[in-house]
Amino acid sequence: MGGIILKIDVVIPALNPDDKLIQLISEITSTVTLLNIIKQIIIVDDGSDKLHKNIFNELTLHYPELTILHHPTNRGKGAALKTAFSYIQNHLSDVDGVATMDSDGQHTVAALQSCVDKFSLNTDRLIIGVRHFTNNIPFRSQFGNLLTSGLVRILTRQNISDTQTGLRIIPIAYTANLIDFPGNRFEFEFDMLLQAKKYDIQVVEQPIPTIYLDGNASSHFRVIRDSIAIYSRFLKFAASGLISFLIDISLFYLVLFILNNNVLNSIMIATIVSRVLSSIANYMINHQVVFNNAGHQTLIKYAILFVAQMFASGFFTDLLTTLLPATNGPIMPTIAKMIVDFILFMVSYRIQSNFIFKEGPQNV
Repeated sequence: MGGIILKIDVVIPALNPDDKLIQLISEITSTVTLLNIIKQIIIVDDGSDKLHKNIFNELTLHYPELTILHHPTNRGKGAALKTAFSYIQNHLSDVDGVATMDSDGQHTVAALQSCVDKFSLNTDRLIIGVRHFTNNIPFRSQFGNLLTSGLVRILTRQNISDTQTGLRIIPIAYTANLIDFPGNRFEFEFDMLLQAKKYDIQVVEQPIPTIYLDGNASSHFRVIRDSIAIYSRFLKFAASGLISFLIDISLFYLVLFILNNNVLNSIMIATIVSRVLSSIANYMINHQVVFNNAGHQTLIKYAILFVAQMFASGFFTDLLTTLLPATNGPIMPTIAKMIVDFILFMVSYRIQSNFIFKEGPQNV
């Protein structure tokens, strides 16, 4: 940091909190090593019911320096975080980063301190407090984390072992981007990691203690609904790919059947005809549904990808066809094309999400 004093804000989203939130605030405000680092603590009441409102009243009484923001109804953890990030941006908070913590006692002040220490080494990195998972961890926590970690590894080539941790320190510049991210529940935190590479943000892990109280009963994570929401973008992309694939493969088979031969020229003709029509459908679905009209000059970029992918599909389909058992008819070339296009599908997702439909201030 070169002698510059590190400054962070702390954000704690809370839905129906109990005394653990009061204890957490007490420990944070009484930790000497954090006093000169934390500029403000922001708690977001995400539509807590009347039975739990007294917790916020008690906090206001004993800690008047706190900033407590309220959602009239429950909008989700992602929405609560975005509300806090917007507040920080609107009040021109002069901080290096924003720490996020859960309100249910799973994150200790010592864990926060360790993440702060790691963040101080490079304030352009996103620090996440990662937990060590054992067989004693509740099933729903292991289930969601295994799926999301695997998906991050496939799509971004980043080995992030704990995608659902709520203890993070986020560079202040990245919070400005996060405000415009889609998703208002747990999928928002997943997307934060998934999109980090687009904004040149390196994700760095910091080991922290694993604490689950009462079998993690206080968690508001809904295994089925929230898991679907977390994977929604990839699922929509997969559905879009399936639709265009069905159009593509049907036309490819039909053209080869009409031409009645399997030489390279025929395969290229069939590939061009089927790919042009299927890509028109694919572009429209991806631009409007999957990536929410994000990106700049998307049609030009998509057209370049389309041409490159089309010729790659034709060339590698022909190459793979020669390696498969010889047959009379379009069966083997069609099987070869299915294999090649699946590989190109995964490559295409990364190119479209990281380059063509990248979120940004300019959407056309």
